[in-house]
Amino acid sequence: MIQLSLADVAEAVGGELTAGGGAITGKVTVDSRTVAPGDLFVAVPGERVDGSDFLRAAADAGAVAALTTRPDPALPCVVVDEPVAALGRLAAAVHTRLAGAGGARGHRLVTIGITGSSGKTSTKDLLGQVLATAGATVSPPGSYNNDIGLPLTVLDADGDTRFLVLEMGSRGPGHIARLCRVARPDVGVVLNVGSAHLGEFGSADGIAVAKGELVAALPAEGTAVLNADDPRVVGMAPRTRARVVTTGRSVGAEVRAEDVVLDEAGRAGFTLVTGGARAAVGLQVVGEHQVANALSAAGAALAAGMTPEDVATALSAAVPRSRWRMEVTRREDGVTVVNDAYNANPESMRAALAALAGLPARRRVAVLGGMAELGPGAADEHERLGRDAVAAGVDLVVAVGPDAVGIADGALAAGAGRGEGGDQGAVRVPDRAAARELLTEVLVPGDVVLVKASRSYGLEVLAADLLAAGAGT
Repeated sequence: MIQLSLADVAEAVGGELTAGGGAITGKVTVDSRTVAPGDLFVAVPGERVDGSDFLRAAADAGAVAALTTRPDPALPCVVVDEPVAALGRLAAAVHTRLAGAGGARGHRLVTIGITGSSGKTSTKDLLGQVLATAGATVSPPGSYNNDIGLPLTVLDADGDTRFLVLEMGSRGPGHIARLCRVARPDVGVVLNVGSAHLGEFGSADGIAVAKGELVAALPAEGTAVLNADDPRVVGMAPRTRARVVTTGRSVGAEVRAEDVVLDEAGRAGFTLVTGGARAAVGLQVVGEHQVANALSAAGAALAAGMTPEDVATALSAAVPRSRWRMEVTRREDGVTVVNDAYNANPESMRAALAALAGLPARRRVAVLGGMAELGPGAADEHERLGRDAVAAGVDLVVAVGPDAVGIADGALAAGAGRGEGGDQGAVRVPDRAAARELLTEVLVPGDVVLVKASRSYGLEVLAADLLAAGAGT
C-alpha cells in the first residue's frame, strides 16, 4: 500500500479525523485479529458483531488509526457514516493516484477486472501467476470480489505494482458498476453467464445485463476479453467502446485452444493459437473446464502486453492457489479426495463431474450438496444434476442434506443402481456426519470421491474429515 497521512485518509473518505497527525505505513484490514503495527483498521458493522467493539484491541496490536462510526480515545479515528462505503472511497482515491502517476519505474498500472457466473477465482489465480512473470502483480488468493474484498485488494497495490487483478462478483444490478467506480479496469474479462444467483436476478438475461456492466465501464483505449463460446457473453460486445478480443474453442475466436487432450491426472494440454502464433500449454490444474479459464487469462495477458510464447510458458507453470477448488489429494490408503466444495451452481457442478470422469479410478463417487440461490427452478436443477452425474459415469451419488434430495432422485430416475453388478447407486443422507459415516464404510483404495456444494452447506469440512480419515493408514 502507498503511505497515506491520516489527513489524506479523512479527505479521501469524507470523514472527520478525531486526533493525530500520523500516517498509514502498513496495510488496511477489517479483521482486528490480523492488525499489525502501522495498519488502518476498518471497523465494519456486521450481523453478529460490530468492528467498532474491537477498536481497543486494534490499538493494542499497533493500529495507527481506525475508520469507524464510533470513535474511541484509544487511537485516532476517522469517523464516517458507512465504513464499507468509506473503504471503497479510500480505495478509489488510491487507485486514481496509482493509475495516474505511473509506477516507481515509470510503468503504467494496468488493472484487469474479471467476472462471470463461474470460474472467476480460478481464472484470477491463473492470470495473476501469468502476469507476475512480467512484472509486480497484486492478485490475492481467495474470492475477494465484493464491496469489502475488492477495495482491500486495490489497497494492497503500491507504486511498484504493474498489474492489478480484480475479481468482481455480483449479487444484483449495479453491483459490478459500483466496483468499477472503485477501480476502473483497463481490461475487462467476462467468462460466462450461468445460473449462479438466478434467484436474485430472475433470468439468465438479467445476469448477462449485470455481468456486462464490466465491459460498459471500460475506456475506449481498453480491451474487453469475451468468451466466444457463450452467446450471452460475446453478445456484450456492443456495450463497450473498448477493443474486443474473443476467446474460446470456436474456430472464429481470436485466442483459441486447439488439440485439447487430458493427461492421466485429468489436466488439460492444448495448443494456444492467436494471430499467427502457436504455443503449447500444459496446465497444472485439474479439469477440461480449465481450458476456458486459461484462454480468458491468456486473452487478458496478451492485452496487457505479454507475448503468446511467454503466456503459454507461464500458464503451464501456474498452480492452484485458492482453497477448496479442485484440490486433488491422494490419501495414504489409495483413496483420492477431490475437494471442490467452495461453491456450486449447475454449470460448475457439471464441470466438476466432467473432471471427475477424467480421473483414473476404480470407482467414482460424487458427494453433492445443495445449490443455493437458484430460484423457482431449484428443484428441477437438482434433479437434472443427478441425471448428469449418472451420464458422467459416476458410480455412487451421495446427496447430502434435505436440499440435495432431488439429486438422488434424478440419479435414480436415470438408472443409478442398475449398472453391471449393481455397483451404481444413489444414496440420500441427512447431513455431513451421516455422509462421513457412510463414506468411511464404503470407500476403498482406488476410489475417487468428489465433494461439492454451495458454500453455505460447508462440505469442505466433510472433505477435510475424509482426508484425515485416511491419514496414517
